[in-house]
Amino acid sequence: MKNPQAFKVFILEDDLWYGSMLEHYLSLNPEYEVKRFESPADFFAKLHEQPDVVTLDYSLPGSDGTEVLGKIKEFNPEIRVIIISGQEDVATAINLLKNGAFDYIVKDDDTKDRLWNSILHLREISNLKQEVESLKNQVGRKYDFSQIIIGKSEPMEKVFALIEKASKTNITVSVTGETGSGKELVAKAIHYNSERHKQPFVTVNVAAIPKELLESELFGHEKGSFTGAVTRRIGKFEEADKGTLFLDEIGELDINLQAKLLRVLQEREITRVGGNAVLPINVRIIVATHKNLLEEVKNKTFREDLYWRLIGLPILLPPLRERGTDIAVLAKNFVDHFCKENKINRKTLTPEAQQKLTAYPFPGNVRELKSIMELAVVMSDEELILPEHITLNASTSISDLLNRETTLKEFESQIIQHYLDKYDKDVLLVARKLDIGKSTIYRMIQNGELKSK
Repeated sequence: MKNPQAFKVFILEDDLWYGSMLEHYLSLNPEYEVKRFESPADFFAKLHEQPDVVTLDYSLPGSDGTEVLGKIKEFNPEIRVIIISGQEDVATAINLLKNGAFDYIVKDDDTKDRLWNSILHLREISNLKQEVESLKNQVGRKYDFSQIIIGKSEPMEKVFALIEKASKTNITVSVTGETGSGKELVAKAIHYNSERHKQPFVTVNVAAIPKELLESELFGHEKGSFTGAVTRRIGKFEEADKGTLFLDEIGELDINLQAKLLRVLQEREITRVGGNAVLPINVRIIVATHKNLLEEVKNKTFREDLYWRLIGLPILLPPLRERGTDIAVLAKNFVDHFCKENKINRKTLTPEAQQKLTAYPFPGNVRELKSIMELAVVMSDEELILPEHITLNASTSISDLLNRETTLKEFESQIIQHYLDKYDKDVLLVARKLDIGKSTIYRMIQNGELKSK
């Protein structure tokens, strides 16, 4: 029974004895499926079977090896061709290699060994290409947004729906949200679930590159275009060709560069710094910012025409403090991952620890939560993570409450709870500090609005 995964080798050789010798020798490898042909007509009649490699006798009667090579490459450029010739003609060999031959082997005592090694090399190349394709597919699965962007809160369900819509088209996407909320992860989820997922995903952090260098970073430059440009450099737009370019912190883009970016987006072409050649580009654009770009337009720091070009499909990432139960889910995920990564026995958050987390406003969002949970794992000596293992930025926790959209009663509970935690549950001291009746605090504890333990 034929192996459908076998490496197909076709031998085109008019010398019956020589061709049979090559066929026998190569068939010693059980992973090869070898077929021999004595005439080009018989060979081309079976070429639809798509061999992986062809060994071609250059001196076939009535046929030119260069012509046969051309027909094979015209049928399928991916078929590798190894020329076997009775003459050591350097000029002919060079010409055949230029026209797409993989190797040129002279008929002598070492031919079969050289052919064996050449095909082994081809097999390695083929396996590497398959591995690359497999890795690309794995990357696509890795960024399945339902698995990686964790959360089941209502705000995140809306984000997932928008990511899915964005993945089905090439529309420009603008992701907004506070620092640390996961904007780049959203951009990757869109790219790796789109038709461009096998193409490059290139990131440029606009805020991290000096404005004097950003033009060259984006569009590339020619040798000698400025002091220090000792070689030509390919820009990020060219790197991302056929893929996705993610421009993070786009709100920081210099006003002069905004005009150049607008032109690139309109014309779909770039010119390297110091160059004249116009290069077409095929790039999907995703931008992100923590700023309100419409406010930047009103303040004349961001071009209105560029704003409308970039806004595309807007995705607003909610801050962590507005994601409810997602905080506990994310915290557990970070703990499990950190324990596994560092070969630590699994740890569990107590309900009190979870309550402490959910009462905190997380000005640093998901990034801050990850840092807090990794420290908590280190601080905990047992299997449980207790409230005292969780270190929060107390200096900002009260002031940042004002960023939350909640009721006055909830504000009151959170402020009193903060002081109870700060002063070791001393109700009388907290009542004096906040100038409220101790009976109010006891009543809120009894009703479950505050934790006293």
